[in-house]
Amino acid sequence: MPNRLSKLSSLHALTRREFMWLASMAVAGYVFGCATDPVTGKKQFMLVSEDTEVQIDKQYSPLQFSTDFGEVQDSQLNHYVSQVGKKIAAKSHRLHMPYSFRVVNATYVNAYAFPGGSIATTRGIMLELDNEAELAALLGHELGHVNARHAAERMSKGQLAQAVVGGISVLAGTQSAALGDLASQLGQIGAGALLASYSRDNEREADALGMEYMVRAGYGSKGFVGLMEMLNSMSKHKSTTVDLLFATHPMSQERYDTAVQAANIKYQSALEGPLYRERYMDNTARLRAQKGAIQEIQKGEKQMAASKYDAASNHFRKALKKTPDDYVTLCMMSISNLAQKKYAVGRQYAEMAQKAYPIQAQAYHLSGYSRIQLKDFEGAYEEFLSYELLLPGNPNTTFFKGYCQEGMKHIEQAANEYHHYLQIVQQGKYAEHAYRRLVDWGYIK
Repeated sequence: MPNRLSKLSSLHALTRREFMWLASMAVAGYVFGCATDPVTGKKQFMLVSEDTEVQIDKQYSPLQFSTDFGEVQDSQLNHYVSQVGKKIAAKSHRLHMPYSFRVVNATYVNAYAFPGGSIATTRGIMLELDNEAELAALLGHELGHVNARHAAERMSKGQLAQAVVGGISVLAGTQSAALGDLASQLGQIGAGALLASYSRDNEREADALGMEYMVRAGYGSKGFVGLMEMLNSMSKHKSTTVDLLFATHPMSQERYDTAVQAANIKYQSALEGPLYRERYMDNTARLRAQKGAIQEIQKGEKQMAASKYDAASNHFRKALKKTPDDYVTLCMMSISNLAQKKYAVGRQYAEMAQKAYPIQAQAYHLSGYSRIQLKDFEGAYEEFLSYELLLPGNPNTTFFKGYCQEGMKHIEQAANEYHHYLQIVQQGKYAEHAYRRLVDWGYIK
């Protein structure tokens, strides 16, 4: 390969080779990675260092939050959730971790935590909670996963490493497999395995820790029971909005019964503790005012998952009548039109989304993708540059930049981008295209 492509580069600080090493060590069964469980104090098999947990978090959590359409623009709500989260984290076992908390714009019902302590709740689940104690229980549960190092434990056993080394399939942001497939078709980051299903044992431990933390922080134990009651009820009446929630956090009658027993016995003294319902209602007032629009978005996403794009668009239009500048709705209208190959309309909605939330990256990708389809390679390239400035680290952006350069007949620049992409991703249609072009152009013999 010519010298101009000889310098290998990676978009990620933690390289594919390091992940491959981690996977091979786990599969080979090298038990040299012993650590002390921060919760139990017992020795545990652990190949992933705490620094690596934080590094993985820093690399991938921004991509996930963008997949979920970014933090809500309601700074008061984000501050409120952050304050509740920090209050609970102060009672946890790993006080030194760089915890952070936010509400993301996604409308499906879920909450999730990255191994370094970055935690998010969706607008969808915030609308299902009834008081601050339930929010504390939810955040406490996610803190339980971080404190018990459940993701790192699964990586050490080889259950996550292969998913992570794929480079682009590490996120959990779409609410259904069908929407994940659509995102993949558009070249977006799709659903994957880094935040995938916890075991029932993991859930039991996170429940126990979550209740311990929230009670220690001064909340009534009925808050945790309320959360479990809500989840148990939703699990029996499943809809597409909760598919991911129960895929990543398996629910059972046992979890609810255990919470009731713990509240009544172990934490009986906190049974009548404060729930702070009024405070929760005050701080979520603006969010709850959007409930009608969010419900229309949820209905639209359900129709999208069934490839019923006209019906989906009708729901999104109803949502826009209620909240004209809602970033999620504008992006979903763009995606719906792109899926129908209405590229000019899709671009228009993507540009409207950019204006509604200019510091969020996803709309720039959608606009770039639509411009490629319209053969506006120069304009598309500028959109992907804007995306990368806002959200570095997505290998698909590197591929699309190369594709745009190819469309503009800038072969050397395209080859450089394709080469960089192949250092991270070696499988899939984009990798095949990049490799084939490098062979055709004589860069690979």
